[in-house]
Amino acid sequence: MVVHELEHYLKISNCDVLRPFFMSIVSDSNHWMFLSSNGGITAGRKNPEFALFPYYTDDKITESADLTGSKSIFQIHLPGEVLVWEPFSERFSDRYAVSRNLYKSIHGNKIIFEEINRDLDLTFRYQWNSSKVFGFVRKAELLNTSGTDYRITLVDGIQNILPHGVPSALQATTSNLVDAYKRSELEPSTGIGMYALSAIIVDKAEPSEALKANIAWSLGLENATYLLASRQLDAFRQRRPVQGEHDVKGEKGAYFVSTDILLAGHSGKKWTIVANVNQSHAQIIGLCQAIRANTGLGQQIQADIDAGTQNLIQLVASADGLQGSSDKLNDTRHFSNVLFNIMRGGIFDDNYRIEKADFVRYLHRANRTVVAGNQDFIGRLADVFSLSELKSRLLESGDADLIRLGREYLPLKFSRRHGDPSRPWNYFTINTQNETDGSKILDYEGNWRDLFQNWEALACSYPEFVAGMIFKFLNASTFDGYNPYRVTKDGFDWETIEPDNPWSYIGYWGDHQIIYLQKLLEIMERYQPGALQACFDQDWFVYAAVPYVIKPYDQLLKNPKDTIEFDHRWDAAIRARRAALGADGALLTAENDEIYRVNFLEKILATVLAKVSNLIPEAGIWMNTQRPEWNDANNALVGNGVSMVTLYYLHRFLKFFKNALDTSDIENIKISGELVEFYHSVRETLLEHRPLLAQNISDEDRKTILDRMGMAASDYRQRIYQNGFGAKSAAYPCRDCGISLR
Repeated sequence: MVVHELEHYLKISNCDVLRPFFMSIVSDSNHWMFLSSNGGITAGRKNPEFALFPYYTDDKITESADLTGSKSIFQIHLPGEVLVWEPFSERFSDRYAVSRNLYKSIHGNKIIFEEINRDLDLTFRYQWNSSKVFGFVRKAELLNTSGTDYRITLVDGIQNILPHGVPSALQATTSNLVDAYKRSELEPSTGIGMYALSAIIVDKAEPSEALKANIAWSLGLENATYLLASRQLDAFRQRRPVQGEHDVKGEKGAYFVSTDILLAGHSGKKWTIVANVNQSHAQIIGLCQAIRANTGLGQQIQADIDAGTQNLIQLVASADGLQGSSDKLNDTRHFSNVLFNIMRGGIFDDNYRIEKADFVRYLHRANRTVVAGNQDFIGRLADVFSLSELKSRLLESGDADLIRLGREYLPLKFSRRHGDPSRPWNYFTINTQNETDGSKILDYEGNWRDLFQNWEALACSYPEFVAGMIFKFLNASTFDGYNPYRVTKDGFDWETIEPDNPWSYIGYWGDHQIIYLQKLLEIMERYQPGALQACFDQDWFVYAAVPYVIKPYDQLLKNPKDTIEFDHRWDAAIRARRAALGADGALLTAENDEIYRVNFLEKILATVLAKVSNLIPEAGIWMNTQRPEWNDANNALVGNGVSMVTLYYLHRFLKFFKNALDTSDIENIKISGELVEFYHSVRETLLEHRPLLAQNISDEDRKTILDRMGMAASDYRQRIYQNGFGAKSAAYPCRDCGISLR
């Protein structure tokens, strides 16, 4: 660990000796940046559609290090000769004795590349920073550690800059066509490079004007000549001068600054290049005025960088990520773990304070009918209110759907789905600020396992929100006991059949579903004893409508890798209802087309029965919904099979609920009649074969038990698929809701 400009960095010396490795550089805002240790880079804001450098897979990023991102070339004028030095390039690796070092900020938001030329006693380093206001800030520094004065001509900058308005898929598949539409222009009085399309690339006989641009500009170098493409670099390497460029068409964009500097012995020179994406005419004109005014622009940039670092620290601190011990490396590791946890699952915006504007927007997107029927409730909310106040007001309303939605509401920010160039099928978006006015956005989204896994740690920092996490978990699960693919602030999503997409595949991700819920339940019981039991008989819960139809049991046996049919008509109906009503349109409805509401214990029972009905005695829980048990090493290898991990967690889950039911005062509870029949079939099978389950069991008996429970589950599913839910059992004994596997 080293200190640079009063900040701590982790240093890798002689990094070029290692095989190139991949890194991510984070920010407190919506920047994304992925780099190879050889300098290859992709970066942008929000998502790959707002890229500054092309968003490719990590192998291509590493391979394009000489063509994309930072590039610096120096002509060192000595008596009688001119030497050329190109740091971080393999062109000159055998000409000088050099060493290369890499420094990453302990906060993960800055990276420094350094090359030391021991023959010339020169050191060049450049650093990537992020600024919420200005974009990406590349600082450069050239140090003369010799006692000799050097006159140096330099070309320094960034290359392969994308114009605004190029979709990532178009760049990946048709980059040559994109090049033909590129236009790079210079605003000569300020040195701003503007990178736009001559027209939006569409295959229609209609005009489509490109109205925004990506930009780059610089500070710190006087009497500069600007280049807007890389085509003169070879001439400069051959010691020839370069000519300024003002308008370049049909070429990959670049921004280079060229000038002469006199670098005295034991001195240095610093300069800065700033780049941003998605800039309008008004924003560029405003920047031109700021550059011409020259009123401390460099200080403003540094202040915004520093503010971003402090905000990032504050975000991590909010999730208990700051740790002070005698082991600084361990403290840094903890900071990094928490940082990536909240980048996935999000962090609460203002502790337990809630802004009315965001809460009401959330309600509108969830259920417009509920909003229309609760105008008085909404009108009485203050502009900012506490979570405890919201809970009290919700209970007073008596509206089951409003209570459900209010309890599910989680004012999270900073979340994004996992996605990076090593896994390009996971499309990420960092939805933290409004693209128009820069105002904050509260949002979260993630694959089911990723989100709830990250919320487990977050719940320990914000235990009052754990009930909302549990509500979200249960209300996004299906009547047959499984969960959809992705959970978002505005509901949930599922994978669909795409005939032309080889990555398209459907299935339920049921792996470790039990333990994710169990951890949240245990946290709630630890911090709020008794609160769980208060939810047992409340009809605040629903079933997610996912257009997957699990095949009948006999067909599961025939081909356990082809077990689900995608119901296109059901999918269309759900989407139409969701468009009309809001996110609640993707919930299961009763015969009267109203949302079908159930209580907490019914949701738990449905989840438990889905696992128990797939029990293979002496083996585990049969995973037969076309998705593997990824984290169980054995099943990760076979793809489909049985999971002992899920069985063990199910045992823990049932023990927890036995204790919870024993401490509850509820005697009877309403349960859907179809689920009651399912439960009795499973329970009777287990009771009938209880002696066999306590000893070694034959293959024949094992198959008999599996058939009985598998058919019970199949009959239950087919009945609901065909007819939906009917009446509920009026008074079902609460303590009979437990299932013993012993």
